[in-house]
Amino acid sequence: MAIRAMTADDIAAVDVLERALFPVDAWPLQMFHDELSQVDTRSYYVACDADGTVIGYAGLMCVLPIADVQTIAVAPEAEGAGIGSALLATLIDEAKSRGAEDVLLEVRADNPRAQRLYRWFGFEQIHIRPRYYRDGTDALIMRLALSAWNGSPRATMKDGK
Repeated sequence: MAIRAMTADDIAAVDVLERALFPVDAWPLQMFHDELSQVDTRSYYVACDADGTVIGYAGLMCVLPIADVQTIAVAPEAEGAGIGSALLATLIDEAKSRGAEDVLLEVRADNPRAQRLYRWFGFEQIHIRPRYYRDGTDALIMRLALSAWNGSPRATMKDGK
């Protein structure tokens, strides 16, 4: 698996995943084009398998002093392989390199797997947005203070820290 910057050539594959993973809340195709065009405040990445197939993607908006995870997704057949963790670590590292103090994100209240990942990375729930998603599900707002960021938990565990 490799992570690289998303390009316009990746948008069709990302859109297929987006619609499969988020049928109710999928972004319109044009939104990915719009996001990629805002290089001063946006960073988007794709995870590709050995064949070059897009199996995950993630995006970050950074307007100092805050960075916001715009999206993060992994193809169901690739879940559990650390791809979501690698994408999240990439976004956090990007936020830190841009000078952000905090990273924020929204996560569905009914998605405990994603919540566990974010907590593992050190995110803390700071708020609830009632009925945030189109189907009426609440969003949990989570924050990571970058002053405490020393790299992904998996990398830290390998170092024995």
